[in-house]
Formats: sequence, structure tokens, C-alpha cells
Amino acid sequence: AAIGCFNGFFVAKFKLHPFIVTLGTQLILNTCLLLYVQMGNNKGAAISNLDQSYTSFVKGKLFSVGSTPVPRYVLFAIVLTAVMWFIWNKTTFGKNMFAVGSNPEAAKVSGVNVMKTTILVHTLAGAMYGLTGFIESSRIGSNTANTGLNYECDAIAACVIGGVSFVGGTGKISGVVLGVFLLRIIFVALNFLSINMNM
Repeated sequence: AAIGCFNGFFVAKFKLHPFIVTLGTQLILNTCLLLYVQMGNNKGAAISNLDQSYTSFVKGKLFSVGSTPVPRYVLFAIVLTAVMWFIWNKTTFGKNMFAVGSNPEAAKVSGVNVMKTTILVHTLAGAMYGLTGFIESSRIGSNTANTGLNYECDAIAACVIGGVSFVGGTGKISGVVLGVFLLRIIFVALNFLSINMNM
């Protein structure tokens, strides 16, 4: 959330493009993580053998569909989606977010605090990234400085497939969820069909 707030400040204060600011921050943090995992006795090797209580909290069985267990992170995803839908559709902040993304000048004239809204949007995004990292680290069970590298491309693709405009002001939570499902179905189908990932 703090890093998201940092990004939001630079976007709002200096009118920089969000994609450039967040990409720059990503490169800085990736370097910091690489330096961190090379400290001490780890020497840059993957961090594994995570605490069992942590991994079971995220990957533990929620319920089963036939013989297939459904992990707890499915519930986390549903809850986070519901929270974001509520914020987007039922709060003043959600309406302001949409207005600023659509037309910042019109939003400002309408009485929306554009700078505050922009910073809050990026802060919320940063908090969501943190929660996602918490879940993903447990899900894969072994982490390096490159864990999650290029996930942002998947996220952007899913949002665009779901009807979100890259320049802002257009999109729905339901569209994003649909985009995520379509993208994951494509990835899973490619694996099932044994299609070479290098082609």
C-alpha cells in the first residue's frame, strides 16, 4: 500500500503516466529484492520450506468437488472480488475513481479531489498486490526475486479482454473476472493440448 501511495503521488502530482511510474518502481523493487535474497547464507537461491501454517492457510482444502480439492485461495479471490465490486459500484470513492479515469478535468470541475482519488486508487492497488503476493508465495511454495515477473502482462491482458480501457474510464469488475477466466482457460487448454510454449 505504501509503494502504491508512492506511485500515486508521482502520477497525481507530476502528471506522469501511471504505466511508466509503476514500471519504474517495479524495476527498482526487483533490484532491491534481488539484493535482499543474496544476503546472508541464502546467496540468491530460491526461498523454500515455507512454514506449514502459512502454506496450509492459503492452500488448505476449503471443500472438495468429487475427488478434486478446492483450495482456500479460491475463497480469498471471491471475497476480494466482492469487496472490489462493492467499492466500484456502491461507494462515492468508486464513482470518483471512474470519473477521474474517464476525464480528470471534468471530475475536478465536478468537485472531485483528483489528486486524493488518484493516490487512493494506487494505494488500493498496492494493497491488492501485497495480498496477491502473500497468496502466490504460498501457492507456488518457493520464491526468488523473479517470482511474479511478467504477471503484470497477464493482468493487463485479462483486463483488456474484459473490456477495461488502457487509458481509463471504461470497464466493470464483472468484465475483469470474465477476462481472467478466459485467459486462464486459454493457458490451461494450451497445456492440455501439449502445445509447445516456445512456438
